[in-house]
Amino acid sequence: MQIFSKVDIGKVRATNQDAAGGFMLEDNVAFAICCDGMGGAKGGDIASENAIRIISDYVKNSYSPGMTEDRIALLIKNAIQSANYEIFGIAKSEPALSGMGTTVVCAFVTNDYAVISHVGDSRAYLVNDSIEQLTSDHSVVQSLIESGKLSVSDAKSFPEKNIITRALGVEEDVFPDYSIVPLKSGDNILLCTDGLTNFTETSDILNTFKENSIDNVANVLIDKANSGGGGDNISVVIITQKRG
Repeated sequence: MQIFSKVDIGKVRATNQDAAGGFMLEDNVAFAICCDGMGGAKGGDIASENAIRIISDYVKNSYSPGMTEDRIALLIKNAIQSANYEIFGIAKSEPALSGMGTTVVCAFVTNDYAVISHVGDSRAYLVNDSIEQLTSDHSVVQSLIESGKLSVSDAKSFPEKNIITRALGVEEDVFPDYSIVPLKSGDNILLCTDGLTNFTETSDILNTFKENSIDNVANVLIDKANSGGGGDNISVVIITQKRG
Protein backbone atom coordinates (compact mmCIF):
# COMPACT_ATOMS: atom_id res chain seq x y z
CA MET A 1 0.00 0.00 0.00
CA GLN A 2 1.25 3.49 -0.88
CA ILE A 3 0.12 7.06 -0.27
CA PHE A 4 0.70 9.97 -2.64
CA SER A 5 -0.26 13.53 -1.68
CA LYS A 6 0.04 16.91 -3.35
CA VAL A 7 -1.36 20.39 -2.66
CA ASP A 8 -1.20 23.29 -5.14
CA ILE A 9 -2.22 26.94 -4.82
CA GLY A 10 -3.82 26.97 -8.28
CA LYS A 11 -3.65 29.89 -10.71
CA VAL A 12 -5.98 32.45 -9.12
CA ARG A 13 -5.85 32.37 -5.31
CA ALA A 14 -3.36 34.55 -3.44
CA THR A 15 -3.09 32.07 -0.56
CA ASN A 16 -3.35 28.32 -0.15
CA GLN A 17 -6.05 27.30 2.33
CA ASP A 18 -5.99 23.60 1.44
CA ALA A 19 -4.12 21.00 3.48
CA ALA A 20 -3.67 17.27 2.96
CA GLY A 21 -1.62 14.32 4.09
CA GLY A 22 -1.47 10.67 4.97
CA PHE A 23 0.50 8.07 6.88
CA MET A 24 0.77 4.33 7.49
CA LEU A 25 -0.51 2.90 10.77
CA GLU A 26 0.66 -0.62 9.90
CA ASP A 27 2.15 -2.27 6.82
CA ASN A 28 -1.30 -2.63 5.24
CA VAL A 29 -3.26 0.03 7.11
CA ALA A 30 -3.25 3.64 5.92
CA PHE A 31 -4.95 6.88 6.92
CA ALA A 32 -5.32 9.93 4.68
CA ILE A 33 -7.03 13.29 5.01
CA CYS A 34 -7.83 16.30 2.86
CA CYS A 35 -9.18 19.73 3.95
CA ASP A 36 -10.31 22.94 2.22
CA GLY A 37 -10.26 25.91 4.60
CA MET A 38 -12.43 29.01 4.50
CA GLY A 39 -12.80 32.26 6.39
CA GLY A 40 -10.76 35.39 5.74
CA ALA A 41 -7.17 35.91 4.74
CA LYS A 42 -5.74 33.62 7.41
CA GLY A 43 -8.72 31.80 8.88
CA GLY A 44 -8.91 29.12 6.21
CA ASP A 45 -5.23 28.28 6.59
CA ILE A 46 -5.56 27.96 10.35
CA ALA A 47 -8.74 25.87 10.17
CA SER A 48 -7.45 23.36 7.62
CA GLU A 49 -4.00 23.00 9.19
CA ASN A 50 -5.48 22.47 12.66
CA ALA A 51 -7.98 19.95 11.31
CA ILE A 52 -5.18 17.91 9.73
CA ARG A 53 -3.11 18.04 12.91
CA ILE A 54 -5.87 17.27 15.41
CA ILE A 55 -7.50 14.48 13.42
CA SER A 56 -4.20 12.85 12.47
CA ASP A 57 -2.91 12.94 16.05
CA TYR A 58 -6.19 11.53 17.35
CA VAL A 59 -6.06 8.63 14.90
CA LYS A 60 -2.41 7.85 15.66
CA ASN A 61 -3.00 7.92 19.41
CA SER A 62 -6.30 6.00 19.42
CA TYR A 63 -5.73 3.31 16.80
CA SER A 64 -4.81 -0.21 17.84
CA PRO A 65 -4.35 -3.30 15.64
CA GLY A 66 -7.39 -5.52 15.27
CA MET A 67 -10.01 -2.80 15.65
CA THR A 68 -13.32 -3.63 13.93
CA GLU A 69 -14.78 -1.55 11.12
CA ASP A 70 -17.40 -0.05 13.43
CA ARG A 71 -14.78 0.91 16.02
CA ILE A 72 -12.69 2.54 13.29
CA ALA A 73 -15.75 4.49 12.12
CA LEU A 74 -16.36 5.67 15.69
CA LEU A 75 -12.69 6.60 16.11
CA ILE A 76 -12.81 8.80 12.99
CA LYS A 77 -16.11 10.38 14.05
CA ASN A 78 -14.61 11.24 17.43
CA ALA A 79 -11.48 12.64 15.78
CA ILE A 80 -13.53 14.92 13.54
CA GLN A 81 -15.70 16.09 16.44
CA SER A 82 -12.60 16.76 18.52
CA ALA A 83 -11.16 18.91 15.73
CA ASN A 84 -14.47 20.72 15.35
CA TYR A 85 -14.56 21.55 19.06
CA GLU A 86 -11.01 22.92 19.06
CA ILE A 87 -11.34 24.94 15.82
CA PHE A 88 -14.67 26.37 16.95
CA GLY A 89 -13.02 27.42 20.20
CA ILE A 90 -10.12 29.14 18.40
CA ALA A 91 -12.55 31.09 16.20
CA LYS A 92 -14.65 32.10 19.20
CA SER A 93 -11.65 33.37 21.16
CA GLU A 94 -10.11 35.38 18.30
CA PRO A 95 -12.48 37.89 16.63
CA ALA A 96 -10.33 38.05 13.47
CA LEU A 97 -10.96 34.33 12.92
CA SER A 98 -14.70 34.42 13.53
CA GLY A 99 -16.55 32.19 11.06
CA MET A 100 -13.50 30.25 9.92
CA GLY A 101 -13.97 26.61 9.07
CA THR A 102 -12.91 23.81 6.77
CA THR A 103 -14.19 20.86 4.86
CA VAL A 104 -12.70 17.49 5.67
CA VAL A 105 -12.65 14.12 3.94
CA CYS A 106 -10.65 11.24 5.35
CA ALA A 107 -10.10 7.57 4.65
CA PHE A 108 -8.92 4.69 6.81
CA VAL A 109 -7.79 2.02 4.34
CA THR A 110 -6.92 -1.66 4.72
CA ASN A 111 -6.47 -4.36 2.09
CA ASP A 112 -10.12 -5.34 2.47
CA TYR A 113 -12.09 -2.18 3.17
CA ALA A 114 -12.03 1.59 3.55
CA VAL A 115 -13.87 3.70 6.10
CA ILE A 116 -14.68 7.06 4.51
CA SER A 117 -15.89 10.08 6.48
CA HIS A 118 -16.51 13.67 5.42
CA VAL A 119 -17.96 17.08 6.20
CA GLY A 120 -18.47 19.58 3.37
CA ASP A 121 -17.81 19.17 -0.35
CA SER A 122 -14.34 17.66 -0.45
CA ARG A 123 -14.75 14.21 -1.97
CA ALA A 124 -13.64 10.59 -1.94
CA TYR A 125 -13.65 8.38 -5.03
CA LEU A 126 -13.03 4.69 -5.63
CA VAL A 127 -10.95 4.30 -8.79
CA ASN A 128 -10.10 1.09 -10.64
CA ASP A 129 -11.37 0.28 -14.16
CA SER A 130 -14.12 2.79 -13.42
CA ILE A 131 -14.62 5.69 -11.02
CA GLU A 132 -17.24 5.94 -8.29
CA GLN A 133 -17.92 8.92 -6.04
CA LEU A 134 -18.12 7.67 -2.45
CA THR A 135 -19.26 10.90 -0.77
CA SER A 136 -22.26 13.16 -1.24
CA ASP A 137 -21.46 16.87 -1.02
CA HIS A 138 -22.87 18.85 1.88
CA SER A 139 -23.70 21.77 -0.39
CA VAL A 140 -26.55 23.89 -1.72
CA VAL A 141 -26.02 22.42 -5.17
CA GLN A 142 -26.24 18.83 -3.95
CA SER A 143 -29.44 19.61 -2.04
CA LEU A 144 -30.97 21.07 -5.21
CA ILE A 145 -29.90 18.02 -7.25
CA GLU A 146 -31.39 15.63 -4.70
CA SER A 147 -34.67 17.59 -4.64
CA GLY A 148 -34.87 17.50 -8.44
CA LYS A 149 -34.53 21.28 -8.82
CA LEU A 150 -31.14 21.18 -10.55
CA SER A 151 -29.63 18.76 -13.03
CA VAL A 152 -26.13 17.31 -12.59
CA SER A 153 -25.10 18.83 -15.93
CA ASP A 154 -26.10 22.33 -14.76
CA ALA A 155 -24.46 22.00 -11.35
CA LYS A 156 -20.95 23.10 -12.40
CA SER A 157 -22.17 26.44 -13.73
CA PHE A 158 -24.62 27.11 -10.89
CA PRO A 159 -23.82 30.53 -9.27
CA GLU A 160 -23.95 29.17 -5.71
CA LYS A 161 -21.98 25.98 -6.35
CA ASN A 162 -19.36 26.84 -3.71
CA ILE A 163 -21.80 27.29 -0.82
CA ILE A 164 -21.57 24.37 1.59
CA THR A 165 -24.17 23.41 4.18
CA ARG A 166 -21.83 21.71 6.63
CA ALA A 167 -18.28 22.58 7.70
CA LEU A 168 -15.83 21.80 10.46
CA GLY A 169 -15.38 24.49 13.13
CA VAL A 170 -18.28 26.76 12.17
CA GLU A 171 -20.77 25.51 14.77
CA GLU A 172 -20.39 23.90 18.16
CA ASP A 173 -21.57 20.53 16.87
CA VAL A 174 -20.73 18.78 13.61
CA PHE A 175 -22.26 15.69 12.01
CA PRO A 176 -19.88 13.82 9.69
CA ASP A 177 -21.17 11.21 7.26
CA TYR A 178 -19.35 7.92 6.91
CA SER A 179 -19.44 4.74 4.85
CA ILE A 180 -17.60 1.41 4.77
CA VAL A 181 -16.46 0.39 1.29
CA PRO A 182 -15.23 -3.12 0.37
CA LEU A 183 -11.92 -3.12 -1.51
CA LYS A 184 -10.15 -5.54 -3.81
CA SER A 185 -6.65 -5.76 -5.24
CA GLY A 186 -5.88 -2.86 -7.56
CA ASP A 187 -8.37 -0.43 -6.02
CA ASN A 188 -7.38 3.18 -5.40
CA ILE A 189 -8.96 5.68 -3.03
CA LEU A 190 -8.78 9.29 -4.20
CA LEU A 191 -9.42 12.17 -1.79
CA CYS A 192 -9.62 15.69 -3.22
CA THR A 193 -10.90 19.23 -2.70
CA ASP A 194 -13.24 20.99 -5.11
CA GLY A 195 -10.26 22.69 -6.70
CA LEU A 196 -9.85 19.41 -8.57
CA THR A 197 -13.47 18.46 -9.22
CA ASN A 198 -14.61 21.94 -10.30
CA PHE A 199 -11.92 22.21 -12.94
CA THR A 200 -11.49 18.61 -14.11
CA GLU A 201 -14.05 16.25 -15.63
CA THR A 202 -14.60 12.93 -13.87
CA SER A 203 -13.73 11.09 -17.09
CA ASP A 204 -10.37 12.90 -17.18
CA ILE A 205 -9.66 11.83 -13.60
CA LEU A 206 -10.31 8.19 -14.53
CA ASN A 207 -8.18 8.43 -17.68
CA THR A 208 -5.34 9.96 -15.68
CA PHE A 209 -5.26 6.87 -13.46
CA LYS A 210 -5.35 4.59 -16.50
CA GLU A 211 -2.69 6.40 -18.52
CA ASN A 212 -0.06 7.23 -15.88
CA SER A 213 2.07 5.44 -13.33
CA ILE A 214 0.45 5.72 -9.93
CA ASP A 215 3.32 7.77 -8.51
CA ASN A 216 2.65 10.48 -11.12
CA VAL A 217 -1.16 10.59 -11.02
CA ALA A 218 -1.38 13.36 -8.39
CA ASN A 219 0.99 15.57 -10.41
CA VAL A 220 -0.99 15.07 -13.61
CA LEU A 221 -4.33 15.73 -11.88
CA ILE A 222 -2.98 19.01 -10.46
CA ASP A 223 -1.78 20.00 -13.94
CA LYS A 224 -5.18 19.17 -15.47
CA ALA A 225 -7.02 21.27 -12.87
CA ASN A 226 -4.69 24.20 -13.54
CA SER A 227 -5.13 23.77 -17.28
CA GLY A 228 -8.89 23.79 -16.71
CA GLY A 229 -8.69 27.21 -15.07
CA GLY A 230 -6.99 26.62 -11.73
CA GLY A 231 -9.58 28.82 -10.03
CA ASP A 232 -9.04 27.37 -6.56
CA ASN A 233 -6.47 25.63 -4.40
CA ILE A 234 -6.11 21.98 -5.38
CA SER A 235 -5.48 18.98 -3.13
CA VAL A 236 -5.09 15.35 -4.13
CA VAL A 237 -4.38 12.32 -1.95
CA ILE A 238 -4.21 8.80 -3.36
CA ILE A 239 -4.08 5.56 -1.38
CA THR A 240 -3.29 2.67 -3.69
CA GLN A 241 -3.46 -1.06 -3.12
CA LYS A 242 -0.15 -2.77 -3.79
CA ARG A 243 -0.03 -6.49 -3.15
CA GLY A 244 2.35 -9.26 -4.00
